[in-house]
Amino acid sequence: MAERRIRVLVAKPGLDGHDRGAKVVARALRDAGFEVIYTGIRQTPDMIAEAALQEDVDVVGLSILSGAHMTLVPKVIQALGEAGMGDVVLLLGGIVPDEDIKALNEIGVKGVFGPGTPTGDIVDFIHAELAEPA
Repeated sequence: MAERRIRVLVAKPGLDGHDRGAKVVARALRDAGFEVIYTGIRQTPDMIAEAALQEDVDVVGLSILSGAHMTLVPKVIQALGEAGMGDVVLLLGGIVPDEDIKALNEIGVKGVFGPGTPTGDIVDFIHAELAEPA
């Protein structure tokens, strides 16, 4: 039986309409063998959680360029928890000041990837996060 491919949801929460980076990452993840679901722009936290649940994803990747990450990410985490998806690997990409990364990690964001991050680094990070313990 074939091994199940890693499923990744890429979402743009909030009113930020700039999605080029999210599309580049989504394509790179697809090319790396992941099954990728891209929700499009202007998603609410509840919409993202519902899509994660319906698509049975392993990873949720958020792209936020608006600076609203400290408002939107906690709401997405809460919505994922309420949907029973609190165990997914949550990643964040976009413009995130260094001083916010520790706080985001403490509330459940596993990785933060800024502009210019090689997509291979994101692929490797996901594989490492989802690796079976020895």
